[in-house]
Amino acid sequence: MLHNRNKPGGYRPAKLLKLEGMDASSSVSSDIVIIHGNSHPELANLIAERLGVKSDACSVYHKTNRETMVQIGDSVRSKNVYIIQTGTKDVNNNIMELLIMAYACKTSSAKSIVGVIPYLPYSKQCKMRKRGCIVTKLLAKMMCKSGLTHVITMDLHQKEIQGFFDCPVDNLRASPFLLQYIQENIPDFRNSVVVARNPAATKKATSYAERLRVGIAVIHGEEKEDESEQIDGRTSPPVADKSLRSRVYDVPVSGVPLYPAKEKPPIQVVGDVREKNVIMVDDLLDDVQSFVVAANTLKDAGAKKIYLLATHGLLSSDSPAQLEESSIDEIIVTNTIPHELQKMKCSKIKTLDISIMLSEAIRRIHNKESMSYLFKNVTLED
Repeated sequence: MLHNRNKPGGYRPAKLLKLEGMDASSSVSSDIVIIHGNSHPELANLIAERLGVKSDACSVYHKTNRETMVQIGDSVRSKNVYIIQTGTKDVNNNIMELLIMAYACKTSSAKSIVGVIPYLPYSKQCKMRKRGCIVTKLLAKMMCKSGLTHVITMDLHQKEIQGFFDCPVDNLRASPFLLQYIQENIPDFRNSVVVARNPAATKKATSYAERLRVGIAVIHGEEKEDESEQIDGRTSPPVADKSLRSRVYDVPVSGVPLYPAKEKPPIQVVGDVREKNVIMVDDLLDDVQSFVVAANTLKDAGAKKIYLLATHGLLSSDSPAQLEESSIDEIIVTNTIPHELQKMKCSKIKTLDISIMLSEAIRRIHNKESMSYLFKNVTLED
C-alpha cells in the first residue's frame, strides 16, 4: 500500500533517495524470480513493481493440522530467486514459510536464493541470557541450511549478527529516510535535540545528532527488567576451602566475592530539552512502555513536542493504545512490517515507504554491481 500526504497517517517523500539506475525494468534480466510468503505481500508487490517484474505465483498456505504448504507455480531452474518475507507478530509461521520456500527453490535447482528479510525475527535474542541460548545464531544456521545463498535485511538489532550467517549479509539502513522526514516535516528541526531513552541507545542518538547538527540528551535511571532469582546452582556460594585460595592474591572474604548490588538512581534527563523539540530514535517499536515513561519525563523537563522514530513498527499487544494516550506527538516508522491495524488504533503513527531501498539492493546484487552507494557516508560506528 502506497502512502502519500493525502492519506491520513501516511507519508511518502517526494525525493526519497534518488538512487542510481532506478529504471529497473530495462536493467533487470528475465532470469529473476520474486516470490513471497504471507507476511507482507504489499511490500513484495511494491518491490516487484519498482523492479518492473511480476511477483511469481507461489502458494503458501496451512493445512488443517497447521502444517505449512508451499507450491511454486513457475519453474525456478537456473534462475535467481528473491524471497521477500519479513517478521511479524506471527513470527514462527513467518520463519517456517521462509525456510520451506527456500528449500523448495533449492531442491528445484535454483541458481541462487536471496532472502529479503526487512525485519529479522528473533534478532533481539543475540546475547546469552542465563541458561538460555543465542536464538539468532540458530535461526541463521537454519536459513543457510535451507538454501539461502544471500540475505538482505535492514537495521539489525546488533550489526554483529551478520557474523552468525554462513552466507553474505547486506544490512541496509533506514536512517536516510528517517533523517529526510525530520528535515522536511519537523518545523525548526534545528531547535531540536536527539534523546537517547537510556544510556545504551546513546550511540544511535549520537549518529542522528551529528547528521542533523543538533544537540543530544540522555535519560538516565530508567527501570530495567528484573531477572527472577532462582534457587539453583547460580545462587549457591562457593566452598570455603583455604587450599583453593590463590597464592597470588589472598581473597579477604570466604570464597569468591559477590558483585555489589546495583542501586538505580531516580529518572533524570542529562541535557537541556527545555523549549525544544525532542526526537527519540530506535530500531524496533514493540513494547512501548519505556518510551511512554521517557516521554513523560521529557514533558516534565519542559520539552515542546516529542517525535518517536523507528525502523520496525511491530507494536504488539496494546502498544498502539498506549502510544495514543501518551505524551508523544508523532510516531514515524517504515513499512518493513505491516501495521495497518495498529494505525487504526493510533492516529499518531505515520509510515515511510522503504521499498525503493530494497528494490535497488536487489537490482545491484542481480547485476553484480557494488552495494557501496547504499552505504554512502555510513561509518563503522553507525
